[in-house]
Amino acid sequence: MSEKKFVYADHAATTAVTESVMAAMEPYFREHWGNPSSLHSPGRKAAAAVRDAGKSIANILGCYESEIYFTSGGTEAINWAIKGNARANRHRGKHIVSTEIEHHAVLNSAAALKSEGYEATFVKPGGDGLISLDDFERAIRPDTIQMSCMLANNEIGTIEPISELARIAHKHKADFFCDAVQAAGNIPIDIDSLGADMLAISGHKIGAPKGIGLLYIRTGCMVSRYIDGGAQQRGQRAGTENVPYIVGLAQAIKDAAATSTDKSRLRQKRDRLAAELLKIPFSRINGTMRQRLAGNLNMSFEFCEAESLLLLLDLAGICVSAGSACTAGTDEPSHVLKAIGLPENIIRSSIRFSLGDDNTDDDLDYIIAQMNNVTAQIRTLSPEYGKLNF
Repeated sequence: MSEKKFVYADHAATTAVTESVMAAMEPYFREHWGNPSSLHSPGRKAAAAVRDAGKSIANILGCYESEIYFTSGGTEAINWAIKGNARANRHRGKHIVSTEIEHHAVLNSAAALKSEGYEATFVKPGGDGLISLDDFERAIRPDTIQMSCMLANNEIGTIEPISELARIAHKHKADFFCDAVQAAGNIPIDIDSLGADMLAISGHKIGAPKGIGLLYIRTGCMVSRYIDGGAQQRGQRAGTENVPYIVGLAQAIKDAAATSTDKSRLRQKRDRLAAELLKIPFSRINGTMRQRLAGNLNMSFEFCEAESLLLLLDLAGICVSAGSACTAGTDEPSHVLKAIGLPENIIRSSIRFSLGDDNTDDDLDYIIAQMNNVTAQIRTLSPEYGKLNF
């Protein structure tokens, strides 16, 4: 084995807090630590920081500051949108539409609503991972009140036709929710052009700390209150605001907006990695490469269990994932890869590389070399591989 180095290629799971975000947050830990609900000077300074963060984010996303609500992360924002919107509109119907490739925060929120009499239809994607507009519209019923689809898939990186899907929802008088957690920082996000009524972002995917996110709720969109208590956040989400993290999220979104417009160099690196790894026998790319996040590469290496690949790559200092980090520790095969029609043996041999702008050509060389090593090592122990005639 060549000299071990450290390569982080799991940016879809989480990112390091950036220097600019740390610098923005630091004063609100030690200098301006007042409660933003207090009327004294330290409290007013904290409240001003929260307002300024909301205004900055709204300006970047193309919405009003009053439409931004800070949450503990993407999962809370998604739960609030799916459940809160459904409950606020129960008088109109109890049917919601989503897709089979959504994050489990969407899928499990929809499942939780079943006990309240709601029904959900999940649209199956094509083999490329993209949602058909016709299939999406066919799922609508007279009692459909909400429809949702993620902007970019967290496992295979496919970028969905959100503006067209939102138009379909609005045509049928349904509200539309968009999970933009994976898309943020990778592609520009303009709420007006997307047409979403609700949209979720998570900070730790874009250089902010874990434990902060936001939910955009369009003015006029009915969403019930999520946390009862005080009057924070216009009475819709109680609890003292996490001022340092909110400031950090605003800085992270500002930084992400500045770098998300041109991902050509990252795409070139991803394509080079894909071309080299496809030279490994019995390898394949999962999902389309035509409409995909620049840093995402989900591949299967038949006759290699994903868990074995991850362990050996980790021993070599390379960090990647098998599917979504949120489902790590479960024995269930990826619901996303299953939805696009892959057989279980291919699903269980799949891993996700998610590159960042800081990954170098040397990093790619190291990944390529180690992938050749570990796949060969694992296949020597595979009875099925040993039966093949070359």
